[in-house]
Order: sequence, then structure tokens, then C-alpha cells
Amino acid sequence: MLAVVVVAHPSSASLTHAAAARAEAGLQAAGHEVVVLDLYAVGFRAAMSAAEREDYHGEVPITDPVVAEHAALVSRAATLVFVYPTWWSGLPAMLKGWLERVMVPGVGFVLNERGKVRPGLTNVGRLIGISTYGSPRFAVRAINDNGRRTISRALRLSCGPRTRTQWLGLYAVDTATDDQRQDFLDSIERTLGAH
Repeated sequence: MLAVVVVAHPSSASLTHAAAARAEAGLQAAGHEVVVLDLYAVGFRAAMSAAEREDYHGEVPITDPVVAEHAALVSRAATLVFVYPTWWSGLPAMLKGWLERVMVPGVGFVLNERGKVRPGLTNVGRLIGISTYGSPRFAVRAINDNGRRTISRALRLSCGPRTRTQWLGLYAVDTATDDQRQDFLDSIERTLGAH
């Protein structure tokens, strides 16, 4: 079964990349074929162009070959994993742009004959978010954890009612000890290796 891990952090030496590597290791140990999409490493362009917006509801909503490759992978994935730092109470611009450019009609959702929106990613049975936060957990909850809501609620609607969601977060990362960071990484590999 294919698992796609989407990573959004500009530094390959970051805790986010360490978390993605542990996610990949856990998924591989559980027998998954894993593809890692490192958005910064591939030079993904986050901003949707005017031409892409015009094509959005057309016959061919994806014209960029990198976006098409990512959409094809997502359309085959049984598991989607998002690994990113929470910045400004939400997703990094790179990941938000990826969602806007990849989750177009025919991928993230389909329109039935009456024009009603229906899930497009019914192949996805497991949706996992992994994030680090500068703020403590209570502060993150107070501002609604917008990135988590986008993935666990909005994107989950594109997957269907049987899709399981999991969330792994390290809060107050700036003051976390080395042991706390290591425990977080260990829990990622253990959790993703359990299925």
C-alpha cells in the first residue's frame, strides 16, 4: 500500500525533516511503499498562477507537470502524512499552496451530475498530521489549531467518512528538551509503524 509523506520545511536539518524521516521509517517497517514529497527540495511553487485559476474548473485543471505528478501519487495513496511546523497559527505557505494547487476538481473532490461536491480521495484510509508548535498546547487550542483543522477536518471531507485521522504534535518546541524531542521522534516511528 502506498503512503505519501508531504514535508514542508525549508531546512533539511530541521526537526520537521527528522520527524519525516522517522515517519518514513515507521511506514516502511509496517510494509508500506513510501514516497516522500519534500516540497522545498523539489522547488514546488506555492502560488497558484492566474492561468491555473482559469483552468481550475476546466477540462484539464492541472497543467504543471510537478503538480500532476503529486496529484497522481495522492490519487493512489492509501495513507497521506503531512509533516510541517505550525507558523502563524497555521500551515506554512508552501503547504497551503500545495493543497490549493493539487487538491483541484478531479483530485481532492469531484462534482456529481447535479453539481454536488463529493470526496475525490476515497482511496485514502488514513490521514496523519505531524507538527511542531512554538506555543504550549493550551495556547494552540485557544486559537483553534488552524493547520490541524485544515488537514483533519477540511481535507478529511475529501477522503470520505471511513478515513481515520491521527495527530502527533510537539508543543512548546522552542523550550523542549532533547529528551522531549527524542520522545516525539520515537512516538512518530512507533505510531506509524503500528499499522
